[in-house]
Amino acid sequence: MKLKFLIGIALSTIAFVSCDDNTNDIGISLVDNMDHLEISTDTFNVSSRSIIADSVLSRNTTAYLGKIRDPETGAYITGNGMIQFNTLENYSFPNADSIISKVNGKVIADSCEIRLYYTKFYGDSLSTMKLTAYEMDKPMSESAKYYSNFDPLKEGLVRVNGGLKTNKVYTLTNLNETDSTRADDDYTPNIRIKLDKAYTDKNGVTYNNYGTYIMRKYYENPNYFKNSYNFIHNVVPGFYFKNTSGLGSMAYVNISQLNVYFRYETMVKSSTGKVDSLVIYSGTSSFAGTEEVLQTTTITNDNNTISKLAADNTCTYLKTPAGIFTELTLPVNDIIKGHENDTINTAKLALTRINNTTSSDYALSMPTTLLMIPEDSLYTFFETDQIANNKNSFLSAYYSSTNTYTFNNISGMITAMNNSDKKSANWNKVVIIPVTISYNSSSVLTKVVHNMSLTSTKLVGGSANPNNPITLKVIYSKFK
Repeated sequence: MKLKFLIGIALSTIAFVSCDDNTNDIGISLVDNMDHLEISTDTFNVSSRSIIADSVLSRNTTAYLGKIRDPETGAYITGNGMIQFNTLENYSFPNADSIISKVNGKVIADSCEIRLYYTKFYGDSLSTMKLTAYEMDKPMSESAKYYSNFDPLKEGLVRVNGGLKTNKVYTLTNLNETDSTRADDDYTPNIRIKLDKAYTDKNGVTYNNYGTYIMRKYYENPNYFKNSYNFIHNVVPGFYFKNTSGLGSMAYVNISQLNVYFRYETMVKSSTGKVDSLVIYSGTSSFAGTEEVLQTTTITNDNNTISKLAADNTCTYLKTPAGIFTELTLPVNDIIKGHENDTINTAKLALTRINNTTSSDYALSMPTTLLMIPEDSLYTFFETDQIANNKNSFLSAYYSSTNTYTFNNISGMITAMNNSDKKSANWNKVVIIPVTISYNSSSVLTKVVHNMSLTSTKLVGGSANPNNPITLKVIYSKFK
């Protein structure tokens, strides 16, 4: 380890010297600098505890719908979701005169539905579940910061009196579809919610189905479909999907669509320009839930169980969604004491995982990526869309070979803490948070958000830790 470090110092010295036009003494100066460089190491214990994450910022590209029972703790976890739908700019339906289906000369839709697609889920795909789709009374604000304990229904944002309300009983494995259909490479499992019953809007106008309402709003004022903002504020403010019964599965909905089906006719001309025939087409207008519009998840945890777990001092926990984080107190003063004039080159911290002994086939998986940030940044980091910068925020992946989450160098964090005013009670505390990360096509980190899926693990630590202590290994350097 020291050999590797010396090589790193040598390379750094070479890079520094190469900036000088005079290269005659590179070899001599490098040897002299190495002779005058003093390296030392030390190891410090780190204390830890579990802290309850009452709620987390809930804006994600995935909605979590269902209710499960954690086989490790017996705790119930429920996920409900609000989804808005996006429209392409200046979207248009076919000319009203070309629509085939009409009643009393007015356009109607043949049918309408919402599809909630998922590629991942937790639990038993044959568990019978039931959800209710509620029409939102008004849109949730794009500028607001909604946390996972925000309930649109309780906050009065759902249209409960006279609004659209549709129940759906489902299993994640749709047995109404054939085995060959489900095995098709192009098939994506989904929850289908039909919106074909009569619907009355807030102005008291009744339509034969929700799709007809959408189409007539377009012909009333195409400007409502000019962009997503207009569409959400004038036509479809969104839907709230609430688990109303059933236990055993949680769908991770990553694609959603509001589909309107209709038929229209168009003229097909011959090569001479004369009308050859009228052709009837089946048309579909799809409005998707995308990153451009708001999507939130409301999480309900068993607070009694969460409190008991957090009070267990023989370890610490990481539980998502919105469950438990681990807090570390870094011994900054001890690290700096006696090394005030030294450079902290590396500070390595490894968190050892305690293997889950639950024998259930549905044991929650462990989180794969962790974020370390100062505790005072617990909310602002996510609210301001920050990403890990390896200065005061760090990412770590799980290393199966060592059964640890390792932060290879948090020296920047220690230096920043030492240089702070130290007035905050949390000045030397960091929080370990399970996160989901995204990269762009150039492999550049672009997004860090709370992990809202179902994960759980225990870590070595706590005030009554029966295992080896958590240690922080520090390497210093200074010139003699």
